[in-house]
Amino acid sequence: MSLWTAVLLACLLAYLLKLAGYVVPHSWLEVPWVARVTPLLPVALLSSLVVTQAFLTGEGTFTLDARAAGVAVAVGALLLRAPFLVVVALAAATAALVRLLGIG
Repeated sequence: MSLWTAVLLACLLAYLLKLAGYVVPHSWLEVPWVARVTPLLPVALLSSLVVTQAFLTGEGTFTLDARAAGVAVAVGALLLRAPFLVVVALAAATAALVRLLGIG
């Protein structure tokens, strides 16, 4: 499968998922377990994105490098209730410093 085929299939899938949101009957969305799970989906998706981008290489192997240090500092800043922009700036600065020093 070529890259463009994959991109077009992903676009089609995204469109169909968006369309399904309009087609699904409202009564299906009022089920109690759906109401409990729906708020958790963005957190789960964002967490999986962070893990795959920070701890996995292109070959799918686990690695600890400057990105992991940035995530660790970001988690610490979040626990200290720092504003979002400060968290992002600290994580980026930490990753840059680790790479500059050649640690990771």
